[in-house]
Amino acid sequence: MEIDQIETFLAVVSYGGFHRAAQALRLSQPAVSARIQSLEESLGAKLFVRTKTQVSLSLAGKALRPHAENLLRAVSVARQAVHEQQPASASGVLSIAAGLSISTYLLPDILQKYQSLYPAVKVSVRSGNSLQVLKMVLDGEADLGLARSLQHPEVETQSLRDDPLLFVGHPRHLATSKRKLKLREVESLPVIFYDRGSSDWTLTNGLFRRAGLLPNVVLEVEGIETCKRMVLRRLGLAFLPQLAVTREVDSGKLRAMQITDAEPLHRSLDVIRSRRKPLEKNAQRFLDLLRSATRAR
Repeated sequence: MEIDQIETFLAVVSYGGFHRAAQALRLSQPAVSARIQSLEESLGAKLFVRTKTQVSLSLAGKALRPHAENLLRAVSVARQAVHEQQPASASGVLSIAAGLSISTYLLPDILQKYQSLYPAVKVSVRSGNSLQVLKMVLDGEADLGLARSLQHPEVETQSLRDDPLLFVGHPRHLATSKRKLKLREVESLPVIFYDRGSSDWTLTNGLFRRAGLLPNVVLEVEGIETCKRMVLRRLGLAFLPQLAVTREVDSGKLRAMQITDAEPLHRSLDVIRSRRKPLEKNAQRFLDLLRSATRAR
């Protein structure tokens, strides 16, 4: 049993098939199949049940899964323990990959404090969508990745906080006179959508679709900040990340409304790092600062 085989096993589980696992691990499908076959031979049991339409875990595979996850965690901890014996440095570089909204609304205050504490560290921040953030971490281009709800067998994911989508509008918009609404009432209100195809867009559309409703979309824009500015000008209402509107809601520039007959649109703000690469001291210091800052928000 080898670490590469365990990572491949968990990738097939996570992505529901050999082809998708191969894409995620950037391997050929035959290579993925060969690793799984070798693992099955070493254990003397079939780990997957294969049909024409799907791949599912066998009883042996279900028994192996929690131990495989624990094994990868133990390997990561072991690498980190060895790495931490190296001399600490208060200089060097720190590379961060982050979702655009996280770069805009979360990182500036944290980086300001970080650089005041460690002025000799050169910090690089690159923005992208969740898949781009994941790729930068996997390719070794970023020490840490900040995105929403990211899972992959080759990265360790830690949830920092919940970042729900809030339904907000300008306090002088007629629709905000009620603090509590039914989803059917929201259906007729003018709403603004953003980032077509993104996780936020998918979550918002799914809210209406599951209820058999069709939202009254009056505008579609490219990003969160543009959408927020449209809402501030009373052009419509929107489902926006709490992280992006906290200051406006607290100051009364925007008003949040509760939809009483629908589940809140929850997302987690996650930090990811490679299981294969020990975390440098500079990255660990930043991570500690990030955890402290997100707990305080």
